[in-house]
Amino acid sequence: MSSGARNGVATPERRARGAARPTKVWAGRLSARTSEQLERYTSSLAVDRRLGADDVAGSRAHARMLRSIGVLTAAQHRAIDAGLRAIAAELSSGVFTVSPGDEDIHTAVERRLFELAGPVAGMLHTGRSRNDQVATDLRMWARRACTDLLVALAGLQEALMTRAGEHRTDPMPGYTHLQRAQVVSLGHHLLAYVEMFGRDGLRLGAARLACDELPLGSGALAGSTLPLDRERVAHELGFGRIAANSMDAVADRDFAVELTAACALTMVHCSRLGEELVLWSSAEFGFASLPDSLATGSSLMPQKKNADVAELARGRSGRVIGDVVALLSVLKGLPLTYNRDLQEDKEPLFDAVDTTAATMRMLTEVMSAVRFDVAAMRRAAADPALQATDIAEYLVANGVPFREAHTIVGAVVARTLAEGRTLADLSVEEWRAASDRFGPGVVRLFDPDAALRRRDVPGGPGPRSVTRQLARARTIVARTRRAAAGG
Repeated sequence: MSSGARNGVATPERRARGAARPTKVWAGRLSARTSEQLERYTSSLAVDRRLGADDVAGSRAHARMLRSIGVLTAAQHRAIDAGLRAIAAELSSGVFTVSPGDEDIHTAVERRLFELAGPVAGMLHTGRSRNDQVATDLRMWARRACTDLLVALAGLQEALMTRAGEHRTDPMPGYTHLQRAQVVSLGHHLLAYVEMFGRDGLRLGAARLACDELPLGSGALAGSTLPLDRERVAHELGFGRIAANSMDAVADRDFAVELTAACALTMVHCSRLGEELVLWSSAEFGFASLPDSLATGSSLMPQKKNADVAELARGRSGRVIGDVVALLSVLKGLPLTYNRDLQEDKEPLFDAVDTTAATMRMLTEVMSAVRFDVAAMRRAAADPALQATDIAEYLVANGVPFREAHTIVGAVVARTLAEGRTLADLSVEEWRAASDRFGPGVVRLFDPDAALRRRDVPGGPGPRSVTRQLARARTIVARTRRAAAGG
């Protein structure tokens, strides 16, 4: 990336002599050769090479605009466009080569254009700086990355929704503080993640909207004296609007922060799902098992079968959270406008997008293949203690204030634990000894399926409620797919 304006247009004298592009596009006032160590330290080519196709697309649109306002002749435009199309083909086929002197992908493309088109290549940089050029390329890449992430997210949502539909009425314990709490259904539990990832879809859609602004034409910081047609370039490149302030346009990386932050929260949700899979596949829970093709073993212990992919989803969330911190730290002290610090924007952004997309696709495969042991879940859900709140609410329905009911049932729980019994072991007479508001119906509260049916309230885990939530989940998945398609 550049520091300051980089007007790479060849001077009339150089064009007259047919001179090639200078070694450095910014070498106008500098006479000494840059040190090799400086070149290695400042190069970003290893990171930003993936922006090559966007750089060429932006340059082709810029060249067409320069032709439309009379800066380029028809012949000059044809030569430049032919060179750019050839570079695009080289990038696409993987044969594009970089030179040791190339600082970044943008200078590599420019150097190659000089080789293919000759001195006329120097006309392409008219009216732009590498500052607005880089910002444009990065926005184009980020906008496309949002789409790819939304596609991956929709796949994960759909996998969760499908499995939830299969287990709409299968009871399992719900947990608070990792302690058994109340009966829910496996379907209800999985649909909670559809809701989480649904919010991630909204954030990714908002991040894509933040990317949808064209900086090109802002120059280094103060635009150009030429009558650049920025609206035309924006339309050609599919941007919804042009940047309103040239200084903000080249300094702004909020869109990258928004996208990275959306990835971080998505990864937090992936991490929580990964943690559940790790727990559920342990012998202590025994609620789930991965197929051998998605599990790993131990190099020492032959009996081991590990949910490593779920652990890595959990672990890699920390890296993406770190990417947000890294990007914010780059931006926090920068004066307007461009500073070379902004070269450091790409690595955290690229890492966040790559990691999040790969994790969502991996979890989609896992969720599609994981086997749930519904019998083990049902046995755990049959723990009578899970109905303690239902028993308290039974008293409430019979006129007992909840806090009093809570105390009564808590005392019964403590007594049965001390006696080595369960709540289901108590007779009606023993319940009535605790409170005269208990009737014969109290002993029928311990069936987990009945417990689910009692919770057919909006948002609850009852079968009819989960059916409504499945319909909502289909709406969420459709919304994410529409967002991915640009709708």
